[in-house]
Amino acid sequence: MKRRQFVGLLGASALGLLLPGAAFADDDRKRRSSGSTSTSAGTGVPADTGAVGSVVVVGGGMAGATAAKFLRLWGGSKVQVTLVDQNATYSSNIMSNLVLNGSTTMSQLTYNYNTLRTVYGINFVQGSVVGIVPPVGAGMGSVSLADGRVLTGNKIILAPGIEFDAVPGLTPALQDNYVTHAWKAGEQTTKLASQIRNMPAGGTFVMTIPASPYRCPPGPYERACIVADYLKKNKPGSKVIILDANPFIQAEKHTFETAFGVTHAGVIDYRPNQVVASVVVNTTGGKHAVSTNFGTLFADVLNVIPAHKAGKIITDNPALANVGGRWAGVDVRSYESTGVPNVYVIGDSASSGQPKAGHIANQEAKLCSDAITRALRGDLIPNSAPKTNSACYSPITADKASWLTVVYGYDAVNNRMVAVPGAGPIEAAVATQDNFNDMKKWFATLMADSFA
Repeated sequence: MKRRQFVGLLGASALGLLLPGAAFADDDRKRRSSGSTSTSAGTGVPADTGAVGSVVVVGGGMAGATAAKFLRLWGGSKVQVTLVDQNATYSSNIMSNLVLNGSTTMSQLTYNYNTLRTVYGINFVQGSVVGIVPPVGAGMGSVSLADGRVLTGNKIILAPGIEFDAVPGLTPALQDNYVTHAWKAGEQTTKLASQIRNMPAGGTFVMTIPASPYRCPPGPYERACIVADYLKKNKPGSKVIILDANPFIQAEKHTFETAFGVTHAGVIDYRPNQVVASVVVNTTGGKHAVSTNFGTLFADVLNVIPAHKAGKIITDNPALANVGGRWAGVDVRSYESTGVPNVYVIGDSASSGQPKAGHIANQEAKLCSDAITRALRGDLIPNSAPKTNSACYSPITADKASWLTVVYGYDAVNNRMVAVPGAGPIEAAVATQDNFNDMKKWFATLMADSFA
């Protein structure tokens, strides 16, 4: 696939052009023919699409923010949307590996909810969710916050992201200060960048990758490349050792085999089938130790990424965490929970057959918003043949990147999204500077689609 064709596909996907829009196009034509084209005062939200109700969205990341926005855009002003998150802003995990080499900062990857409030009329509430009561039938459910407030809605969307399993030897305090995962972008990302800058020349950076599924399949390999590129230029003689619990590279296999064996040859040491057993943290400035099924290694900087699971609001409820007790089973035509009616799960917590990544979270949010809007109009049948596009760029050096894309379609037999034959996975033949520049455009388009 030519680069320009790929970039065009990414732009179309980010803006939802691969998603079901026929029903809304028909509604728009009907409104124009009847003269009903007005929007709510002070917003870009249609006044009346026939949908009526209220929705509470838990989690303001890529999935939750997108769902809240498109519920208003597609549902109209008679669909009241409340978005709740424990933080006042969102820190993007996408591109956060570039904080490690100093080419971007966390402040440049931080987004607020001002536009969602002022342009789309979304009620943003900052607070920690401690429990939910699912809606029954057309009735109201509730979301309880730690401070005692209760939010109500006809539908509840859960987009809590991920949580991590405990690692023997690592307490939360040790993770925050000495051995970070930095897999939720923010303070740990900045801490890891500082640790890398303070490494001695000839030092060792060791990172661990958990067994799949985990957030952003190419992300750990991308991180190893960015760190290796930085160390070659600034810390001569240093090494990057990757301890991967998986038997092989989980995404962009050609890209990363080339990166490890050619671009960063002699710096990156990739070791598959390495399962972390324990960690010993040195808090006095010495080397940390990590033990796996193959032995013990010592590191000047140790980056342990623990095994993933769904957000706590999911795993605390067995009916929601009905895929191995770790993930939420969903009907991928609507993202309604297969265990709890009228509760929908999108983003990294959902088990859908697709990768756990920001671009897919955006896609899932639109399908979910489509299905809920239909339901609030009285149409209980969701889109019968949804399609999504998983796309991402991976920086390999400070100025070169690769890319990967896959189109997914609905498998009715297994209620899963599966790769469409002939539509991926497709990855770039080589990492280039053009790809790096296109990565910035893709990222800006995707984030604007969710937050602007």
